[in-house]
Amino acid sequence: MNRFFLSFELIDSPLLVICVVVAALGILVVVLWPPRRTLRTILVGLGAGVVMYVVARVLEHFDVFQGPLPAGADFWAAGGVAAAAVGVVGICRRPWVRRIGGVITVLAALLAAALGVNASYGVTHNLAAILGVQALDPASLPQQDAAAGDPATLYQTWEPPADMPAKGTVSALTGSTRIPTGQYAARDASLYLPPAAQVANPPALPLLVFMMGQPGSPDPTSLAKALDAFAATNKGLAPIAIVVDQLTAPDRDPACVDSSKYGAVATYINQLVPQWAEQNLNIVKDHKYWIIGGFSNGGSCAAVYGTKYPETWGQMLDVMGNEFPGSEHVDQTVADVYGGDAGAFQANKPSVIMAAAAPGTYTGHTAVFTWGSLDTTYGPGQLANSQAAQAAGFTVLTHIVDGAGHTGEALDGSLAYAIPALAPVLGLAAPAS
Repeated sequence: MNRFFLSFELIDSPLLVICVVVAALGILVVVLWPPRRTLRTILVGLGAGVVMYVVARVLEHFDVFQGPLPAGADFWAAGGVAAAAVGVVGICRRPWVRRIGGVITVLAALLAAALGVNASYGVTHNLAAILGVQALDPASLPQQDAAAGDPATLYQTWEPPADMPAKGTVSALTGSTRIPTGQYAARDASLYLPPAAQVANPPALPLLVFMMGQPGSPDPTSLAKALDAFAATNKGLAPIAIVVDQLTAPDRDPACVDSSKYGAVATYINQLVPQWAEQNLNIVKDHKYWIIGGFSNGGSCAAVYGTKYPETWGQMLDVMGNEFPGSEHVDQTVADVYGGDAGAFQANKPSVIMAAAAPGTYTGHTAVFTWGSLDTTYGPGQLANSQAAQAAGFTVLTHIVDGAGHTGEALDGSLAYAIPALAPVLGLAAPAS
């Protein structure tokens, strides 16, 4: 039962609408139940809502949210507080029917506000993702019996059997299937298996290792949706994906490198995860078919790992990443992660890593950079890194999600572009003509 509540869909479900309707009914009870004080009650609610709206704007001005608020978030917060204030008035006034209506209004309004703000960001789809915990069922790994073939022409040679599932599966790599973490306290990773990986004698498939943002957790919801959409029109083919934890907790930022304070995150993701995947999954062994990717904080790590370890990662996907790890809190990162060594911090910027690489290092490597057109915080860094990658020898693809900020809308739009864009170099689609 706990797993059900933790994994219940919060964005693509009617829960928000239900809460709004209940709060509205509660407001009617508070305002219209005799004896009435309609005008006074409404003014209290409006006043509280205006104050909340101003507070949200002030906090945004001081960059408390690390970027502009997404469209609608301030109105959800203001509306929720306004409705809750009406509910408080109801709790403080007789008769008991109004007081009960007030309690219901407060609870429904605050929940609607939280759900509305969360929907405005559009990234965390369930309570587990918000709390940073794992709520998926434990993974059952496929048998190691992948069919032989040329991965470059898989899109031509693969013919799906009649009993192939229509959608991929998501599960938790926990217990006996947990990836060894070494000197790093990673939370359980998540596994996505596309339809083609769930049949007898499956083909060897590309590997995608992905990281979500901060605060966040190894939640595969958005990535699985994009991979399922691609598989639906490509004979069930898609990369096998592992969503890993580069944070250890929602409020921590190890800045993508091994450190005494946060542990060996780079070793975990670039050595232990690949070793485990080769031993336990039906993946193509040629690293040309391996992608390192991430969103926001995870995107900055993907840019570091894709440039620093090109022998491990053949392709790179940076979705709205920071220009460099720790960009939001440079002094804290230098102190906590690098022990005060500003030079080491500077050397770990993707642009610096690429500039120092030998000519030809990135030949045959594709780097995808995406961002929202309204993302003034991370967009400029993405543009700068894409230009640095072009100069360093990557094949660079960029995509701007029109009308989106640093939100789930941009994440979904980015993945909808990036998966098909990478498919030809992964052998999952015909090369572009």
